[in-house]
Amino acid sequence: MKTIGLVGGMSWESTAIYYKSLNEEIYERLGGLNSASTLIYSFNFREIATLQEQGDWTAVGQKILHASQKLERAGAEGLLLCSNSIHKVAPQLENQLSIPVLNIIDITAVKAKQMGIKKIGLLGTRFTMEEPFYRERLELVHGIDVITPDQRTQRLIHDIIFKELCHGEIRDASEAELLLTIDALEQQGAQAILLGCTELAMLMREQTHHIPLLDSTLLHVEYAMQWMLNP
Repeated sequence: MKTIGLVGGMSWESTAIYYKSLNEEIYERLGGLNSASTLIYSFNFREIATLQEQGDWTAVGQKILHASQKLERAGAEGLLLCSNSIHKVAPQLENQLSIPVLNIIDITAVKAKQMGIKKIGLLGTRFTMEEPFYRERLELVHGIDVITPDQRTQRLIHDIIFKELCHGEIRDASEAELLLTIDALEQQGAQAILLGCTELAMLMREQTHHIPLLDSTLLHVEYAMQWMLNP
């Protein structure tokens, strides 16, 4: 089994989902006393969130690179960034690390294409929805059209993530808002909804809506498990 490095703490709630899900996947496949061979670097999220709000992605990238290099030196053979938004700096890591970065955008896009999806609704933090790094990788690299909510709804979802889900709070009213947003995206032609934030799956599961939901976190974990077990 290969050892995977997890860059987490953004937030710790989602990193806990990664760790638990990865071990469950390994146990499901191998049974017995088997568990995932992992190394974890967990940030104090306040440090990263402050830099994100300031728009200082250069500093964010430097911190993520430093953490990733520590994991590589400690023996990680591949890397998971346990945050969709942090994939904004993934190209920088890919150029400076000697181990692969398992990119959540590419992994989710492959699943969408397997399902025949050509137009997808993207939900996540405002960084993921507003900035071009996620949309352009889906559209230019994978040929999947992307639609996002209006700016007011983007701010609402961003606040739900940072003010509720990152604190472990699950509110029915917020789930209702998300359902309305999904309905609106479907009316605009979305064939599926990409949960492009690792915390959103805490609030929304596929069985609560008829349109397909792509949980980027679980897809990321499933791919990582297969990669770890592939000789």
